[in-house]
Amino acid sequence: MNIQEFELERWFARYEHNADIMLSESGIRSLESDRFDLNVDKVGYVIPTCGKRELREKVGELYGLKGDNILFTCGTQEANFLAFISLLSKDDHTIIVTPTYQALHSVPDSLCQTSKISLNPPDWKLDVNKIENAVQENTKMIVLNNPNNPTGRYHSLDKVEKIYQIAEENDINLLCDEVYRELVVDPIPPVASLGEYGISTTSLTKAYGLAGTRFGWIAADEEVIEKAWKWKDYTTISPSIFGHHIAEQVFNGMREEILKENIELAHKNRNIVDEFVRKFDLNWYYPFGVNGFIKIPDDFNSSVQFCKEFFEEQKVVLAPGKVFGFDEYFRIGFGLETDKLKEGLKRLSDFIEKNR
Repeated sequence: MNIQEFELERWFARYEHNADIMLSESGIRSLESDRFDLNVDKVGYVIPTCGKRELREKVGELYGLKGDNILFTCGTQEANFLAFISLLSKDDHTIIVTPTYQALHSVPDSLCQTSKISLNPPDWKLDVNKIENAVQENTKMIVLNNPNNPTGRYHSLDKVEKIYQIAEENDINLLCDEVYRELVVDPIPPVASLGEYGISTTSLTKAYGLAGTRFGWIAADEEVIEKAWKWKDYTTISPSIFGHHIAEQVFNGMREEILKENIELAHKNRNIVDEFVRKFDLNWYYPFGVNGFIKIPDDFNSSVQFCKEFFEEQKVVLAPGKVFGFDEYFRIGFGLETDKLKEGLKRLSDFIEKNR
């Protein structure tokens, strides 16, 4: 494997720890630990290493599946990695919808041949026909992120079902990273619920505000789960005992309350950013989730220049669109606390005004 440098993570590594405000954080703000019982008794492995059956059954209910269709992982990152490494080989071909989180294309790029199908700006619509036309005899997987990071585009059930039909007709898996799905008021059904070719990956990170639990999962056909579990024995072996313990509390009575307050926060903050975009006559697709892709002001030549100079002047981090393949945009995250969001936007307003 020859993996590309993870440009977004390197950008954050360069600027995040010296920042006053992270205005590009891609998840909802973190919950306070005192809402949970943190006593796990012995600090050991979760046994069985795929996760306790009772909790897998609970999570499986969200997909209309059984516990055997669920594998717990260390975040969505591992969930996606396990699906790729266990299902793809060098002679295979994968179709990937972009722009998207780099791990969703760089890992397949390192494993097999890939074709990229780009969303179309400025509204980031997906042309399903392009996916169908990209299918080859050796195509083994279609990769989707819904709602999309960084654009916030939420593909409709009609489009997702059409993509699933393409996958089914060609004996291809459809992997959908659904980390923002539960921040939508009325989400469409998860891909794993559509049939045996659907693979859903997600975690407690983006929608729940529990990134530190490093707790995610794969929902898929039992054969897919078995293959991924074999590889997991060579990666993290077991999900975090602390993450598993908190997940048990979430899925035994806390889930609806947490999601309700997080959805309300995302909606409130999204409208605040929308007012900012309108004030400066910028351009964005009104997003789902907690990320938006905004056109950089005309006074700047590139997203890297814009984000770098903004940080140097105001100590606030944005993500340049260049790391997603669109240098004329920047990604903003609006899942943080509202007062921090307002302060970050005030500094961004001052910066834009100064450079006009």
